[in-house]
Parts: sequence; C-alpha cells; structure tokens
Amino acid sequence: MAMKRDIEIAQEAKVQHIEKIAEQVGLARDDLDFYGKYKAKVPLSVLKRFENNTNGKLIFVTAITATKAGEGKTVTSIGLCQAMGHLGKKVMLSLREPSLGPTFGIKGGATGGGYSQVYPMWDIDLHFTGDIHAVGTAHNLLSALVENHLAKKNQLDIDPTKVVLRKVMDMNCRELRDIVVGLGGRMKGGVPRESGFDITVASEINAILALSGDMADLRARLSRIVVAYTRDGKPVTADKLNGIGAMCLLLKDAINPTLVQTLEGQPAFIHGSPFANIAHGNSSIIATKYALKMADYVITEGGFAADLGGEKFFNIVCRVGGLKPDVSVLVASIRALKMHGGMDQKEIGNPDVSFLEKGYANLDKHIENLKKVDVPVVVAINQFPTDSPEEIEHIKKHCEKVGARFGLSKVFTDGGKGGIDLANAVLESLEKEQANFKVLYDEKMSIKEKVEVIATEIYGAKDVVYTGTAPADIKAIEAAGNDKLPICMAKTQLSITDDPSKKGAPKDWVLTVREVRLLAGAGFIVPLTGEIMIMPGLPSIPAAERISMDDEGHITGLN
Repeated sequence: MAMKRDIEIAQEAKVQHIEKIAEQVGLARDDLDFYGKYKAKVPLSVLKRFENNTNGKLIFVTAITATKAGEGKTVTSIGLCQAMGHLGKKVMLSLREPSLGPTFGIKGGATGGGYSQVYPMWDIDLHFTGDIHAVGTAHNLLSALVENHLAKKNQLDIDPTKVVLRKVMDMNCRELRDIVVGLGGRMKGGVPRESGFDITVASEINAILALSGDMADLRARLSRIVVAYTRDGKPVTADKLNGIGAMCLLLKDAINPTLVQTLEGQPAFIHGSPFANIAHGNSSIIATKYALKMADYVITEGGFAADLGGEKFFNIVCRVGGLKPDVSVLVASIRALKMHGGMDQKEIGNPDVSFLEKGYANLDKHIENLKKVDVPVVVAINQFPTDSPEEIEHIKKHCEKVGARFGLSKVFTDGGKGGIDLANAVLESLEKEQANFKVLYDEKMSIKEKVEVIATEIYGAKDVVYTGTAPADIKAIEAAGNDKLPICMAKTQLSITDDPSKKGAPKDWVLTVREVRLLAGAGFIVPLTGEIMIMPGLPSIPAAERISMDDEGHITGLN
C-alpha cells in the first residue's frame, strides 16, 4: 500500500490547540497572540520573563551537499524532535519559515514530510502569520523613499547610478531580475535608471529581522542599511530618509516568533526566513535564544549544506547571538551520496556500493568542516526504502572509520519512533563529548583574507579570483570603513564549489567572486560567487501546477 501524501497526513493529524502546546514551555493563554487555533505569536515582552533561565542544549542540524535524490534535513530535524519527545525529553524546535517562491517553484514547501512535519503545514508554507509580507512591505517602503528623494530635489546628492537598494517580492520572477525604473518624466516616474528585484527572503531587512535581539536592535540595524552612494562616493544610510519609525511599525508583529507544533505535539518556534545560498540561512536569534530558555534541548537547522547554512550559523549567527552549539547532526542519505559518487539519478534506486564509496568524499568534507569549529558530529543516515542492507552496513562502517557517531533515521515513514536510534546517538554525544565551539576567522581580517579562509578551509578551493565589479566593490566598502564584518557567501547549494555541476568534494579549483555587497544593517558582507541569482526563476514544471484547493477547502499538491 502506497504511503499517503504529506498534505493528507497533515490534514488527518490529531493535533492539540496551540494553548496546550504553550503550556509545555511555561506559557499561559494570556501570553499568546492567537492566529487561529494552531499558531500563536509570543511577544518579546513575554519572552523576556525567561531571560534568566539556564540554557538548554543546542543541537544544530545540517546536511551534505544538496542533490535531486534528497537528503531530508528538515524532516530529520522534526523527526529527531519527535523522537526525543518519545524519550521523555523536554525538547523544542527553532526553524525558518518557508518562502512562497520555492513553495510554488521547485521545492513545493519546507515543513518536513511524511509523519515528521510541523503543523499546520499549509499555513506555514503559504502566508503563515504574514512576516515575509511585512518584510517585503518595509523594504519597498524604504525603496519608495529613496526614489521619492531622487525625484524631489535630491538634497543628499545621491548618485542615481549608485542606488544599491533594489525592490523585492516573495515569488520566483526571473523577468524582474533587471529592469528600468523612473520612466515617464521626473514628476511621473522619477529618475530613469537600471534597477531590479530580489526575492524577499534575500532582503537585508529579512536578515536584520532574523539577527536582531529586540526592537531597539532592529531599529538600529535598519538605520544602518546602505541604500545608495553620493556622487563623491560616500554611503547614504536608511536613517537619512526618515522612514525607520514607519518600517519598525510594519515589523512590530514580525519580530515576535510564532509557536506551532509537530505532528506529535512538540512545541516549535517558526521565525525568520533568510535563504542559505544567498543570505545567512538560519532561524531567528530571538527564537533560538528563548527556546533555549524554555526547553532542555533545542533543535535548529541551517539551510542547505554545512558549507552554506552551517558555515553561516557558526560564523554569523553564533557570533552575533552568542550561541554555542553542543552537537551538530549531519544529515546524509545513501541515495544522495551515490549521486555525489557519479551515479545517474535514474539508477539511484539500484544498490551499488561502489558509487556510494565514491560519494563519501562529500560526507567526509562536511564532517571535517564541522570538526574545524570544534563541535561533535553525529551523522544522521536518512533511510529510504531502496537502501540495501549492504549499503546501510557499508555507511555505518565508514562513519566508524572516520570517527563520527551515527544513527539510522526512518522518521519520514515512522515519525518519532523512527528517530529513536538517532536521538540516542545525539544524547550519547551530548553526554560523552564536549563541544569547544570557536569561529573560523577573525572578523577584523581584510575582506579578501576572510573570503580566502572560507574558500580554502570550507570549500576546498586553492585560490580566489575577483571579476566584474568585485574589486571596486571591496575598495568602496574598505574606504567607508565597513570591512570589519563577517562574510556571508552567496554560492550555489548544488555543489561545494561555485559550479552547480560539480559533485563530490573537488580540490584545487578556483572560486570566482564577481560582485561584493555590503549589508551594514545585517552586519555582514556578501560576495556573490559563480552564477548565483538573488532572484530565482521557476523550473520547467513549477510546483504551482500541481497545487490546488477544491470548493470544500481540501488542499492537494502541497508537500
């Protein structure tokens, strides 16, 4: 009998009112701002009551390099939480909110799958509590203020060709990547020039929301956003446009994390939505910080692989938020490793240890990288029905060989019960191994030195070359004194290199940086590498084509 689809499992789930979930972590009815029966915002004023509580253990989930075969990072995170619930642990999740672009594009959602999901998945995958829309509105308000200033006397002497703030929308629209604005004359359209759209989750304001500690921090960070440069090359910050108060008002609810639940009733904060291939790719510091005050164990995950969301969690999020992970869980599947070993996707279900063995290079590189920040590693082997006993035994022995703990995971098909082996491995690591977390580089190093550390230490490159506007961009950032910030690499998620076609873990290749952006409000510098796009496009057959709702409200195709 075929397994039910994710949406069917979610719609049939027996879940509790969110008030009951809140009670598990010390929250009462009056502490919550309800968004229906199954989701509620928790105001910062309420969360601050927990400020002096002792922190729980922080479990960080990451993965090997993404493939079309599937790794299962989010489903593993949720399943691990459910498994720890089975073991009687007080556990909580801190996860990002999915973006509408990928939901209707290629991914089709990001709320777990099978019997390990966060609920209600259809709301979380769609508009949820409106946080991303609030970010987009605040961003475009700032953009409108910049354009209005240009059209009305331009007292700040902004160079129209050096307006660096683009527009945003939360949908994959490749046709809006590069546009011309200001047509129709100065009074009607403003100042004609080139501009473009980024996806909302790549907005600096989205990163700021996820990195802010409170409203005062949010206000200060919004004020520091560099929107343009003057004719003599000086940066113009958002506070000069006098719209920070209005932007804060638009974000007053979005700064509060949203409480939901897993299918098995464990509490979960969903907050923040930065992409990991173009932004810093982790849930909010507020959500993770206060989850640690409310639970004995907190599971959070970084987007994509350990070279992207993982590296950025350690070197940006932990640095800003003062977080110290106690263990890293590295999710891998036999199917994905065989693809990294060169196996054709059409053959991926056929047992073949030789391709699996070749694919270990990618797994081993990520294990090596995680150990560089001195955090113990547990490999989560996400089982698929096509995995042969021989392949499972082979990967177990390989993990033993490279000195990594491991646990089998069948959380997709079996829910929390399917993650008991993994949960025990994680708990054993927490009991027997000591994390001595450290960041990879000193943020006071030069921009090129920091990029080189990430490229050579994490990606395995031998060198970095700077093309396009990158050299001039770096010079401008340094001249303005904004270079002593962490690095947030924009890089393809499909390879540990900057070439999406390269699988495994190539060595002695050259990283190409073509543009460098300053996100002074977020507090990091973004080198754009390879052909990475800040506005994704839709695939040949978008997920939107299979998503629908009937007249009775029954949803299909969302998973």
